[in-house]
Amino acid sequence: MIEITGMAHGGDGVGHRDGKAVFVHGGLVGDVLDTEIIEDRGRFERHRLVAVVAPSSSRVEAPCPHFPVCGGCSWQSADYQAQLGWKTETVRSQLSHIGRLEPEVFPTLAVGPEYGYRNRMDFRSSQGRPSLYMEGSHRAVQLDTCLLPVPALRNAFEAIGDLGGITRIVLRAGVDVGLAIVTGKAPREASGWGVSVVRAGEAVHRQVVGGVEFRVTGTAFFQVNTAGAETLVGLVGTAAALEGHEVLLDGFAGGGLFSATVGRRARSVVAVESDRNAASDLRFNTAGSVRVVERPMEALPPDVTCDVAVVDPPRSGLGRDLVENLASRGP
Repeated sequence: MIEITGMAHGGDGVGHRDGKAVFVHGGLVGDVLDTEIIEDRGRFERHRLVAVVAPSSSRVEAPCPHFPVCGGCSWQSADYQAQLGWKTETVRSQLSHIGRLEPEVFPTLAVGPEYGYRNRMDFRSSQGRPSLYMEGSHRAVQLDTCLLPVPALRNAFEAIGDLGGITRIVLRAGVDVGLAIVTGKAPREASGWGVSVVRAGEAVHRQVVGGVEFRVTGTAFFQVNTAGAETLVGLVGTAAALEGHEVLLDGFAGGGLFSATVGRRARSVVAVESDRNAASDLRFNTAGSVRVVERPMEALPPDVTCDVAVVDPPRSGLGRDLVENLASRGP
């Protein structure tokens, strides 16, 4: 048996056996588990959860009938307040063990509702039903319900019948419209879904964050939690502490979330974005008030310098070379 004493980056529970760290998918801090080994990497092992012998005080009944087979959620079986604490500790642990840094890590903020917060959901079609992938695989799980999208999109999801010739469907909600962006041929009954059914190139909706209205085209990136984006803008603005004389570099700028909000306090803004649709939105949303560089961050022109840099890279991060490149520009 394994007692789970911590949570790892990625959501696995962590225990120890014979001096080795043991990672168990589905384990929660305080659980005592019956497990079986599936991988021995020398210094650590990965185990499969066989049974919960003694449950953690943080363990709750998962509200979704598709959990844990569906890979859309990781911690539905855990109390929400416990989740917030684990996320804070994960950041602190990563910075300490990998970065060898010991900065102050502020508590994770609960923003908006626990469920029904996503303004965007991406589904594949599997045998005519919207689907997500199983955890760590490309095997589709057909869904009858999903608790993650905002109410307007959840209603649309529940109205979806046979997807017919659709291979991918992206549900998006803005302040003005709900959209079903489809790849493939939409069935006739799509008119009854309660949202506009459009092709990717035809889709445009609006979001409002920090008092600024943003145009978002097609499947271009925008923060999926609108309340979270509002909080994020406030936190970044506080950290940047702009006084009005600075040049702000907004890297991986997307449609201009930081350029158009935090950037209002800067003397000037240079926004860097490589995606054509996002760069078009960026120009529209900032109305010519910023310098838009439509190229990858790795190809930043040599004349770009800044006093403050805000970068929001994809999950792969910046990488050492880009960090050094940015640092050389004086932020």
